[in-house]
Amino acid sequence: MHGNLLGPEPTRLPDRAEPQGALDSGTDPAEVAASWPDFSEAWAALAERALAADDAVTAYAYARTGYHRGLDQLRRAGWKGFGPVPWSHRPNQGFLRALAALALAAGAIGETAEHERCSTFLADSDPAAPAALGLA
Repeated sequence: MHGNLLGPEPTRLPDRAEPQGALDSGTDPAEVAASWPDFSEAWAALAERALAADDAVTAYAYARTGYHRGLDQLRRAGWKGFGPVPWSHRPNQGFLRALAALALAAGAIGETAEHERCSTFLADSDPAAPAALGLA
């Protein structure tokens, strides 16, 4: 009757062996994103590559795509818009990486409110994620 008084259960996205394997084996993230456009980790990798090249606008676009694709997947996995999204669960890392890249890209283009919102969302998803992604 009272449910989990400590909050919602952590959301764990399902494994995506084929696109994950392609990315892990060194396939260019652009090829992975073209083959599996709903695979957040490919978009996150593209965003991180653009950030490393000081191309914040392109990074923002890639990161936003990965973020939205990840939100769709989280909702399909039962996430209600809040609650833990554990960094330690590998399939969640694409979404969390895209969210971190979005925070960084937003900050780089002067979108301070978006940077703060994404940074807070990342820490709320998993307090370990910001440190794991270099944002702590």
